Amino acid sequence: MLVDPITAMWSDRLFQATLVVLLLAMVFTSLEYASRRIARSRRTSEAPVAVGASAAEAGGATEVAVVEPSPAGLTPDGGKPGRARVDRYGRIGVSLMILAVLLHLGSIVLRGLAAYRWPLGNMYEFVSALCMLAVAAWLVLVYRHPAIRPAGVFVLTPVVLLMFLAGTVLYLDAAPVVPALQSYWIIIHVTTITLASGMLLVSGVASLLFIVKRSEKPAVLATKLPSAETLDRLAYRVTVLAFPLYTFAIIAGAAWAEAAWGRFWGWDPKEVVSFVAWVLYAAYLHARATAGWRTARAAWINTAGFATIVFNLFFINMVVAGLHSYAGV
Repeated sequence: MLVDPITAMWSDRLFQATLVVLLLAMVFTSLEYASRRIARSRRTSEAPVAVGASAAEAGGATEVAVVEPSPAGLTPDGGKPGRARVDRYGRIGVSLMILAVLLHLGSIVLRGLAAYRWPLGNMYEFVSALCMLAVAAWLVLVYRHPAIRPAGVFVLTPVVLLMFLAGTVLYLDAAPVVPALQSYWIIIHVTTITLASGMLLVSGVASLLFIVKRSEKPAVLATKLPSAETLDRLAYRVTVLAFPLYTFAIIAGAAWAEAAWGRFWGWDPKEVVSFVAWVLYAAYLHARATAGWRTARAAWINTAGFATIVFNLFFINMVVAGLHSYAGV
């Protein structure tokens, strides 16, 4: 028996459950983001204000500031401990994302068991694993930097879209892979490129949000985002971790190409676009470390790198014919 249909069915059911849970997580993260209060604070004048004097008596001008929900559950005005409504939305969203990752991991494992192979043999499986790793990477970042949690809706939006495309347009029944993919290199090369791509999705979203925050357009969206410095630092640190993985994946792909086709490099469209993306990310890291480029210009390079990866994933795989076309849709 080449495929276990019962295990394959449960893999599909877990994938569908994952999409439902991610949609719920997206709802709660959207509620958290939309519920962040815009408070008006008074800027005092240069002259000292007497104790007990009101803000109106001080004659200060008003300025708009975003009140961040306290990670510890404190109310924005520093009152007694308690979970504010906006904080509960965020916690529920994170909990749902954790559940989604567990369900998603079960779906991927069952997919491999059903087909008796490594579960990264076609675009459906690749996109599925990429989405799981992107959500997992975001959860790690939220754990380390709780202040970025309200921006989770912007990470979940492309993830949910990709999951929907994977479950509809890209879906393939569990089956053995073609002989060209029956190699231990699929574990090394495809797994590494999937991990790097999932992390770079988070980095690309962070750079896009950084550009929005810097330009303050649209103002309704930009006002409630984390600070530009936080988003820029987040994008840079994730790319620093993902770039070596992406580099190793390209090298492993070249080694696999030599073993399968007798050459390390053949100007295949997927190879060329992958190398272009590598150059863009190398340029971003260089620009980010160069004085005068630590602005939106570096962020645009990072965004272009992520756009190239998306172009490689969909246009090159689905439109352009090449040696990598056997992955199918």
